[in-house]
Amino acid sequence: MEQLNKQLEEGFLLHHHHEQRLINHREVANGDKLEPPESYNEKPYYDDEKPYSKIKLMNKLHFINTMKAEKMKNAVVSKLRIAKLRDLALQFISMLLLLCVLFHWKPLRGGGGGDVADSDFYKSLPPERVYESNGYLMISSNGGLNQMRSGICDMVAIARYLNVTLIVPQLDNTSFWNDQSQFADIFNVDYFIESLRDEILPRIKSFDVLHLTKSDARLANNGVPQEVQKLRCRVNYQALRFASPIEKLAKKIVRVLKRNGPFLVLHLRYEMDMLAFSGCNEGCSAEEIRELTAMRYAYPWWKVKEIDSEKVRREGLCPLTPEETTMALRALDVDPKIQIYIAAGDIYGGERRLASLREAFPRLVKKETLLPEKDLTPFRNHSNQMAALDYHVAVEADIFAPTYGGNMAKVVEGHRRFLGHRKTILLDRKAIVGLVDRYKNGDMSWDEFSTAMKEAHSDKMGQPTRRLEIAGKPKDEDYFYTNPQECLPDHHLQD
Repeated sequence: MEQLNKQLEEGFLLHHHHEQRLINHREVANGDKLEPPESYNEKPYYDDEKPYSKIKLMNKLHFINTMKAEKMKNAVVSKLRIAKLRDLALQFISMLLLLCVLFHWKPLRGGGGGDVADSDFYKSLPPERVYESNGYLMISSNGGLNQMRSGICDMVAIARYLNVTLIVPQLDNTSFWNDQSQFADIFNVDYFIESLRDEILPRIKSFDVLHLTKSDARLANNGVPQEVQKLRCRVNYQALRFASPIEKLAKKIVRVLKRNGPFLVLHLRYEMDMLAFSGCNEGCSAEEIRELTAMRYAYPWWKVKEIDSEKVRREGLCPLTPEETTMALRALDVDPKIQIYIAAGDIYGGERRLASLREAFPRLVKKETLLPEKDLTPFRNHSNQMAALDYHVAVEADIFAPTYGGNMAKVVEGHRRFLGHRKTILLDRKAIVGLVDRYKNGDMSWDEFSTAMKEAHSDKMGQPTRRLEIAGKPKDEDYFYTNPQECLPDHHLQD
């Protein structure tokens, strides 16, 4: 609990000035005296030679000052009332989330959080408690879909700990992807609210509104109370159910794929923005390298501009290229007849870069090739909604294989562990790059290459394991949402 208190302390301090502003407004609303500005009390101009005129003018100015002060007071009170009504409307429209401590946690299992029958779900709900909230928590999420998803889970845990009312989160509309989707466009708001109905722990009575402008990396991976960890899981795997249009279309994609046999979801993170950001250009032409470099310099929030591509590649920090991915999957004896669903945006270099992958695995598909154009039209220009479709399909896949350790790779891996440790090939980029280079240089035969590849991945198939903890280095240890071990039965864990 002490560690959790420390994590939250910074957020409270940042919003102290907001608390003071609310207190000042409350004083006015309660009818306390509102002093006029100093400019109203300046000595008025009048003629010293005319006493009557002086008295009359002073009385007039006093009347004006009093009226101005009263108008100011009324205006402030009026604005406060309007603001309060607006808050109440927002609470109703957004269907404010009332949170409680979870005494009896019953995990509901299903891909993407939406395969549990509604009737069974509502039967398992605890009765609502009537309680006095300590205030409101506003969240402005940041990042892409999966970064925001995990951040929202943390914010629910924080809101429960503080015993505050959580306003349905606001999604990031200013990130690189420029997606204007809001919470209700991606997630089922009613399901989210109704699935989280119990609460406790008074904490911040001195705050009316706490606004956190970023939602990622707010809670530690480890050293957090067990009930908080379980609530994070409950939100992620039960409450965050996709909105009906997304869920229906995602299930349709899964049905089409399953009808044609087993399928592997390949999160091929080889899009232009990823390459520009990481500085990785293996296999790119000179013109493409110039284009990627120009893009990196064009975005000020990408801090590192000069990057040694070969160095970061050798260190395993680059997304695997389609060619490297193909060699790894072949060496791991992935069935060449399996369907491979590419969960990604436009692959940089297009078909030219996909040629080797398509040759080795001819049944290469994407949502755009499985569905008629009209099905995807409502989701076009909404990258987070398109990512939500891929998320659901990835969770339901027979095999999931990410080529880069980004947010989607991490969160999907954890979701698949939660659902029974479904097979997930955690491609070791550093090992793969080294082996690929040795094979290309003629230092090893294909059989030797394949044997070495299998040995490097013998413990990277999504088996039960414990989360790596590194004290004082949260960025170097395993991410909570990659392996939510506190939410799994004890017998699933191994040292």
